[in-house]
Amino acid sequence: MKDEQPEIGDLKDFLIKAGQGVKGLSEMEITDLPKQYIQPQSERLCNMKTVEETSIPIIDVSNWDDPNVIKSVCGAAQKWGFFHIINHGVPLEVLESVKKATIMFFALKPEEKRKYFKENSSSNHVRLSTSFVPEAENALEWKDYLSLFYVDDDEALAIWPAICRDQLLDYMKNCQVLIKSLLQVLMTGLNIHEINEKNWSLLAGSKRINLNFYPICPKPELTVGVGRHSDVSTFTILLQDDIGGLYVRAPDEEGWAHVPPIPGALVINIGDALQIMSNGKYKSIEHRVIANGSKDRISIPLFVNPKPSEVIGPLEEVLEESDEKAKYKKVLYSDYTLYFYRKAHDGKATLEFAKI
Repeated sequence: MKDEQPEIGDLKDFLIKAGQGVKGLSEMEITDLPKQYIQPQSERLCNMKTVEETSIPIIDVSNWDDPNVIKSVCGAAQKWGFFHIINHGVPLEVLESVKKATIMFFALKPEEKRKYFKENSSSNHVRLSTSFVPEAENALEWKDYLSLFYVDDDEALAIWPAICRDQLLDYMKNCQVLIKSLLQVLMTGLNIHEINEKNWSLLAGSKRINLNFYPICPKPELTVGVGRHSDVSTFTILLQDDIGGLYVRAPDEEGWAHVPPIPGALVINIGDALQIMSNGKYKSIEHRVIANGSKDRISIPLFVNPKPSEVIGPLEEVLEESDEKAKYKKVLYSDYTLYFYRKAHDGKATLEFAKI
């Protein structure tokens, strides 16, 4: 069995119908990578230039009102689009409980996880999947993930997996002050000093949290954990474990920088929605995840998004302040995300959907 390389139909049955996911493949201790996961040479990180990982900003946000914090956050959002935050107010024990809950979910038996696969799930607000969009990909990604759309606590308690829902809801509750403070700072950098109710819905009207699992891979150099892409969020709050493997495109676009795990820190990255709303002042940056040949890895991104029914485009205040023309057209946010989720990861191609 270890040397079997199933055909794509058999592989899909194994991954999805049997509920095994790529975790099940890894646990078979296969020595060869199934051909469906072999990425083109152009997508393998080993063929690309890397730069010093110490370049990623680390920002102490213990005082959000400090002018130096505002300057550092807005500067990082403009140049890198990625930065670490420390002293962010989310207790360490809450972060650890989320990581443990993620491990517990993926440790469930396949027959238990199977009911959450998007093909079987009773709600599109709870979707277990493998790779990214398998039906649209020429080469699969070495990852399983559970995606949970947040409406309110009552719905989450009713439909999210019991093994992890309480920990995730507690984490999201603890992130509320962080989300509001970060949004206020980012808007200050755009000379918007008060966020009205309409703009709260536009900037942070919905949330989604993903649990990502990257199992040990037999030939990690031949595949990817996640392909090149930028998030479609306003911004993303990422909780990493201590394994590492996240790379971001450097500002000069000539290399990739590793985002090393920092105990207790959270990683913030700007999404396409905020790049559009800031008319390009803030940058959503391409990032990717490598596969690992010796250790399982987990990560938990919390996506802070516009409400799906909102129309996104450059904010009027930004255009008035800069006296620039709009670089992006107005698009329904649900249309923008639908375009993103219908295709394989392909760098920042989704942003072209909104460009004028």
